[in-house]
Order: sequence, then structure tokens, then C-alpha cells
Amino acid sequence: MPYLRLFLGIKRFFFFGLISLLIASTTQARPIKILIFSKTNGFRHKTIPAASVALKTLAQQNNWELTFTEDSLMFSHYSSLKHYKAVLFLYATGKVFGTEEEKVFAKYIEKGGSLVTIHTGTDCEQGWDWYMNLVGAKFKNHPKQQQARFTVTDSPHGATNLLPKGWLHFDEIYNFAAPVSVDEHVLLSVDENSYTGGTMGVTHPIAWCRFYKKGRVFQTALGHTDACYTDKDFLNHIVGGIRWALGK
Repeated sequence: MPYLRLFLGIKRFFFFGLISLLIASTTQARPIKILIFSKTNGFRHKTIPAASVALKTLAQQNNWELTFTEDSLMFSHYSSLKHYKAVLFLYATGKVFGTEEEKVFAKYIEKGGSLVTIHTGTDCEQGWDWYMNLVGAKFKNHPKQQQARFTVTDSPHGATNLLPKGWLHFDEIYNFAAPVSVDEHVLLSVDENSYTGGTMGVTHPIAWCRFYKKGRVFQTALGHTDACYTDKDFLNHIVGGIRWALGK
């Protein structure tokens, strides 16, 4: 009898251990849902297709489930939007939301949703004060595309920890209408002495992040060219920013 009880105890231990392992592996395998939004009512970037292809590859590597849309009605109901862990504005420009979509999106962020913007986040919804405050700056203009030196200002952050300290990168470099909001945590700045056409002075942030109530925001003004999406450093920058926004 003692041996039988021991045998049954071991059997139960392995059975429940196997069940726990299966549950854990199922939970880990569940992909993280991200909504990719690329509606344009302003300048439309030709880079959208190349960026979309690259994001699909990155999604496979990081267990993300992407939904691509240019339909602002996706933002009409919080009950649907809340299922996405993050919303990524992929070259969205101009006024893209109506009043109801604005209310739903604000609720989504305030209740814990995340926003990632690539390149044009500051050139989107410029007439919506809440969004402008959220994203931290308003696009003004840019000089010709050229190589510049970028300085990492937060080395441990996922969006910058794999970048060279003085990163040389070719891109379209935005100037903003005013200094970036003090509510934003600057991750990457551009050295205006390394290129021509900068108007921000000694401090010229180019990528930053912030917490907003329960939500998170990661914004980078880089990514204008197709070549960015074959650039390992730029892709590391994007992946790190997305992962931070997802709470990783």
C-alpha cells in the first residue's frame, strides 16, 4: 500500500505538472495584437509598402499579430479597440479622426492602450490639442534628406540600447514648431552641427517616449526612406520602441 500511494502521488504530480506546463505554453504562445493605422489626409509617404513588409517580418520574430487598416471607423468603438495592445501610426498624416473616433482613442490611451508613431506622428491631427499634447511636438518643416549624427540620450532604453552612441544615419529630419514637451522622455537627439537645415538649436530631440495616465507613447521622427527598413540599426530602434510600448 505505501508503494501504491507513492506511485499514485508521483502520477498525480506529473499529470498536474504537465497540465500546468501546457497552460503556460499556450499563454506564452498567444500573439500580441497591434493595430497598424496608415490613413493619410496630408502628405502620403511612398514608404508605407516597404514599412508594412518589414513590420510583418518583425511580427513573426516577436510574436505580434498585426492588423493593417486605413479605416478610421476601426476607432469608433472602445469595445473593439481595447483588444489591441498597441496602435501604431504608420505615416498617418493630416486629420484622420472624427469627433467620436477622437473620444474613443483618448479613452483607449487613458485606460492603458499604447501608441507608437513612426516618422509622421507629429504631422497628424495637428488641430486636436489632446493629441498634440500626447505626442509632444508639432511638425513644422524639414530640410533635404541627408546623413546626420544622432546622439543616444537614454542608453538602457530598448529603442536605443543597440544603437551606436554617435549613430550616423541618412533620413529626413524634422524640425518642430516649438521645443518638445517636457512631459516627454527624450531617447535620441540629432546633432545639428552634423547636417544642414536644423532649426531647433543645441537640443533637438528626434525620438522620445512617455507615460500618459495608464497608457504609453513611443514616438520617432525617423523612417522616411525605404532604405530604413533594411537598416539593422533603424529596425532595432523600431522594435525596441514597440516592445517598450507593449510593456516589455
